[in-house]
Amino acid sequence: MPRLLRQIQNVFAPSQVGISTVGVIELTHGIYRFRTNVEQARRQTFVDAVIGDIFVYPLSLEIAQLAGRIEGEQAAKAIGIPFEDLVIGATALHLGFDVLTNNLRHFQLIPGLNAVTF
Repeated sequence: MPRLLRQIQNVFAPSQVGISTVGVIELTHGIYRFRTNVEQARRQTFVDAVIGDIFVYPLSLEIAQLAGRIEGEQAAKAIGIPFEDLVIGATALHLGFDVLTNNLRHFQLIPGLNAVTF
């Protein structure tokens, strides 16, 4: 288990820690941005450990509808939210979770979502 994940689970109960399927896409994308096989293998090991140790929350119809509503309401106010962050945020809202991120800027655009940084 990666050290970061252990630190998170020390603060939150394991039942409160999870990742959206879109988060898995983002982590996997990061693997292939590395140029060398060694870097890719190291990142793959990290991603495998993360998704092996926490629950991966699927994208449901309810989450998709919530994301669509949020996106529409915010677009009506001329506020754009990147799709990946929108779906991750909608997943967290639907589940009653906070989002732990290094990118507060986009998540703060989602009404009712509590985003915290680490």
